[in-house]
Amino acid sequence: MNSYQIVKHPIITEKSTYQKEKGNKYLFAVDKSANKQEIKKAIEELFKVKVEKVNTAIFPGKKRRFGVHEGYKPDWKKSVVTLKKGQSIELEEKR
Repeated sequence: MNSYQIVKHPIITEKSTYQKEKGNKYLFAVDKSANKQEIKKAIEELFKVKVEKVNTAIFPGKKRRFGVHEGYKPDWKKSVVTLKKGQSIELEEKR
């Protein structure tokens, strides 16, 4: 997999904004099969920064209904990336 397949998109919420300001941590939705070393390499390649630590969590898909039809959203993986001191990533917020 290349870096663009591993890192899907940034997660921009109030909590992630607070973590970015206080702890130099950034949240990303990543490919479910990617491991921490692959995520670290992809972030360093895409954003030209040095990654100190990577934490991951897998979230199960939620049950959804469309009228009489039921189904599940897919499982997804979140990655919390801690950058070294003095490093930062500029993320654009969509509104």
